[in-house]
Amino acid sequence: MTTLIATYPALTALADTLSGLPLHEVPAGTTLFREHEACAGFPLLLQGEVRVSRNTSQGRTLELYRVVPGELCLVSSSALFAQTALSAQGVTTRDTQLALLPPAAFRHALADTAFRDFVLGLFAERMADLTALIEAVAFQRLDQRLAAALLGHGSPIKTTHQALADELGTVREIVTRLLHRFEREGWLALSRESIDVRDPTALRALANGTASTA
Repeated sequence: MTTLIATYPALTALADTLSGLPLHEVPAGTTLFREHEACAGFPLLLQGEVRVSRNTSQGRTLELYRVVPGELCLVSSSALFAQTALSAQGVTTRDTQLALLPPAAFRHALADTAFRDFVLGLFAERMADLTALIEAVAFQRLDQRLAAALLGHGSPIKTTHQALADELGTVREIVTRLLHRFEREGWLALSRESIDVRDPTALRALANGTASTA
């Protein structure tokens, strides 16, 4: 309980509610919740990360956001607010430790001003993130989005073409084609499940719309 409150200070007044919550150790790659299922509770992460995504009608997966310790899962909270089914799925990307606040306990906790303000504040932040995602998907070219996805992770980047495709909501073949184009430009070097960024300035210019791979 002490660790939960340290990670989520807004829960300080809810010690009695938290006292009986078990901690769950969840390995990487575990599906925590699925689209169209009932929400089992409000996840409180202490370690690890959860990737929240939605499947498209074309069978692709679009990443919406990721949840790390101290943050909120918008999909879970909105389902609990409205008492509706989940609108996306959540999968752990790393070994994860979490507690699950049951629906009834979540609704009871909302009576506490600090917790309610915390939830609504993070809810607003997540909505801003999703608005930016919608804008990127609707108006930004895929090569720009891919360039942006490769920045800010250092080098080399340990990932796969499929993982990048899932993050961008497209198919692996298109990502592979773009990565090979970037490699021909000398911006990066590709190897198995690894990308060595050679020219982050060029990638940043493309991501900002001030350069083109044409």
